Amino acid sequence: MLLSIKNSLLAGSLLLLVYSCGITRKYERPADVQANNKLYRGTNSTDTATIADIPWRQLFTDPALQRLIETGLSNNYDLKTAVARMQSAAADVQQSKLAFLPTLSATAEVTHSKPSAAQVKSNGVNVTSIPTNNIYALTGSTSWEIDVWGKLRSNKRAYVAAFMKSEAYRRAVQTQLIASIATDYYQLLAYDKQIQIVEATIANRRKDVDIVKTLKASAVVTGADVVNSEATLHSAELQLPDLKQSRRELENTLSALLALPADSIARTTFDQQQIDSSLQTGLPAQLLANRPDVQEAEYAFRNAFELTNVARTYFYPTLSISGSAGWATANTLKGFFDGTFYGSLIGGLTQPIFNQGLNKQRLTKAQATQQEAYYSFQNTLLTAGQEVSNALYAYDMAKEKQEMRGAQIASLQKATDFTKELLKYSSSTNYTDVLTAEQNLLSAELNSVSDKLQQLKAVVSLYKALGGGWK
Repeated sequence: MLLSIKNSLLAGSLLLLVYSCGITRKYERPADVQANNKLYRGTNSTDTATIADIPWRQLFTDPALQRLIETGLSNNYDLKTAVARMQSAAADVQQSKLAFLPTLSATAEVTHSKPSAAQVKSNGVNVTSIPTNNIYALTGSTSWEIDVWGKLRSNKRAYVAAFMKSEAYRRAVQTQLIASIATDYYQLLAYDKQIQIVEATIANRRKDVDIVKTLKASAVVTGADVVNSEATLHSAELQLPDLKQSRRELENTLSALLALPADSIARTTFDQQQIDSSLQTGLPAQLLANRPDVQEAEYAFRNAFELTNVARTYFYPTLSISGSAGWATANTLKGFFDGTFYGSLIGGLTQPIFNQGLNKQRLTKAQATQQEAYYSFQNTLLTAGQEVSNALYAYDMAKEKQEMRGAQIASLQKATDFTKELLKYSSSTNYTDVLTAEQNLLSAELNSVSDKLQQLKAVVSLYKALGGGWK
């Protein structure tokens, strides 16, 4: 008889297991979010080589910048927060694994009871003293939910996806941190270079003021020209405070990224920076493997997918087994384990019938969340392709401007020198021409720094856009 019951239970469990296979679904990456070859505008490369695979130490060769990045990776609070988020997600994964095991608890109890005199008399018993009862019990209880419909398995996969999402988030924070440090560092060097140019210009214009005063004494120029030369000097001097303030504020910003008190930043020079021109992008499909925020979006979608599986299982019965056992005696501990054992074992199947529409609402909400995560996944991938395209074009335009800027500066330098010489020997030359040439030259020199800075930033942006910095 017992064997027949066991066989029936086994057969029933197998039938439930087979039927449950159609309730939850296996995750597959949506076909329409696969990166296509048109994701990078203006590129048709079939080469899988990409700068995203280059370690950051190899891309950023400036020793001072390397030290700053190392400090940031060790100290940055956003990165530490991301690691703490991973630890929390790992705890959820561990808990989801343990959910497959039965619960077990033990309870030791002592119950002391004493009825009232009225209770004793109501039973028709006339006693001189009211008796007391002491009950001693040691009980163990257990319960186990059998994962027939795959709810626990789907829940575990959802937690694993959430953990992987948190790990991808940590890598996304790291790539952003490295890119921010490098970008701010190059900007800091650019401020140094621009301040150096302005200071050199100020020194030259002070000499020009002296020369113009000498020319006035010789009646070559007028007093208005002297005043204009002094105004031009002050115009250059006025650029210094703004540049120095911007540099100071950027040092403070960079210090905050490094989780250090605001202070000066050790650095090299702008002229020492070499621009990496081998900008290999690889294939758009590689973004799914290289770019952390794209992976984070996919894991978010996968988490929502598995939670939808969990929501489906609530429409089906729950199979659980529970039991309790222990020892109990009254008024004495003598012979506590002698003939005092008791126990019970219960197997139950609970089928939801009406629960105010909670199961339907749970599934609808899970499906809506899954759809939202799906759209976010698609949008993140498109945004990644856009950032790659923007970085490539920014680099090309900066390079093109830099070539033209060199020719412009050379011409303006000659124009300034020639105009100054003509002023000494020709009364037909207007000093306004000198001032205009000098202003144009200073503007071009400052813009030349910006052109190179744009190239350096474009390389950093492309590196980040392709998912570089975490390998």
